[in-house]
Amino acid sequence: MRLRSLTLACSLAALATSLSVGAPALAATKQDMAKSKVAQPSTPEPDDMILAVVNGIPLTKRDVDNRGKLFALSTGLPVNQELMARLRPQIIRQLVDERLRTQEILTRHIDVSPEQIAAAIAGIERRNGMPANALRDKLAADGVSLTTLIDQIRVQIGWVQVLRQELGAHGRVTAREIAQREEALKREDGRTEYNLSEIFVKVEDPRHSEEELAFTNTIIQELRKGAPFPIVAAQFSQSQTALDGGSMGWVQEDELDPSVINIIKQMPVDVNAISNPITVPGGFVIVTVNGKRIIGHQPGHLMTIRQAFLPFDSQLNPQQVTPQQQQTLQKAMHYIQTIHTCDEVAAINKEAGEKRPSDPGELQLERMNPQMRDLLATMPLNKLSRPLVAPDGIALIMVCSKQEKNFADRAPSEIADQLMNERVEQTARQLDSDLHRRAMIDKRVKLKGV
Repeated sequence: MRLRSLTLACSLAALATSLSVGAPALAATKQDMAKSKVAQPSTPEPDDMILAVVNGIPLTKRDVDNRGKLFALSTGLPVNQELMARLRPQIIRQLVDERLRTQEILTRHIDVSPEQIAAAIAGIERRNGMPANALRDKLAADGVSLTTLIDQIRVQIGWVQVLRQELGAHGRVTAREIAQREEALKREDGRTEYNLSEIFVKVEDPRHSEEELAFTNTIIQELRKGAPFPIVAAQFSQSQTALDGGSMGWVQEDELDPSVINIIKQMPVDVNAISNPITVPGGFVIVTVNGKRIIGHQPGHLMTIRQAFLPFDSQLNPQQVTPQQQQTLQKAMHYIQTIHTCDEVAAINKEAGEKRPSDPGELQLERMNPQMRDLLATMPLNKLSRPLVAPDGIALIMVCSKQEKNFADRAPSEIADQLMNERVEQTARQLDSDLHRRAMIDKRVKLKGV
């Protein structure tokens, strides 16, 4: 079909060229038509144009555009019309789902407090090394309403509470269930398990999945360009793992769809490889493999660190080092000689403005990039590293604790979390299906599957 269209276009171009030779009247007519088109540009869609009505609640173009801008901003992608056009169908589907979930939250009289939302936003800032209120300022600078983020967080928090109510007595994992899973893991000893992250794209009608597949391919393109997987998953994945940035944790082959197993066996680990769309029951899934290990046998090292970041006033030019940059290096060398505890490192970082978090949490040495792994593997406890110079400042790192661990050993709490996640996912999909079946959705745009 594409070849036929291209041939037709070339034929029309040739015909226009032949007519224009020796035909000034026709050329003049074409110029007049062009001027007419310039004088009468197409009318842009108004921001308050209603794209859908969900149980009487309107969904406007402004809602969709703001969510698209939020996605582009959070992933570092440029906001352009092409990207927004490709994202638009799936954003509408997602916002329809959120409208249905919001109505269910209100029906159950679940209240999400401002304090819960503020804590969630603070958590986003903290995980991304941002100072307090930086996210609000960034959204405002890029023309995105903070309400867009707040609405999304409110639905995520409220929906978790809905699922807890729905689970009822099944919302607690018993000691017997944990023991049964432990026995099952022992029988799997020696087999491979995978640490996966996923993005699930729901397909309403398997007979017409073209738009969902196109959206899935768009997301894959952006991930391969460098968009952060956890942020994309949190924005667009329609699995409950979206709340954890798409993380599925460690899973065994018998817990996965066979089509997923066939792909992940071929994928490399820890290189941010992104799968092609994988067809699974209910939709498409994108996966990345964070780790592989043999069940029962996975030695490794856990450590905690503290880091202090001393910022430069301007970007470093090695050929023209500024006095402030020289002073910062001298200060770093002084700290190396005088600082001997992790609490002191945290205090230095706070004094320097906390441009980066002092405590990144517990780290696994084997999961770090080679340069950082080589540095930390040989560092003694409570001794500052050499100055790590970057274009925007100098980092100093201290190792606070180290311990060896068999990462294949799962604590009862980890097993309980996995069992509960499986139960919650099943409940969420069933309840979403029920809400759609009962809903009155008036589509104002041509969109399949909504």
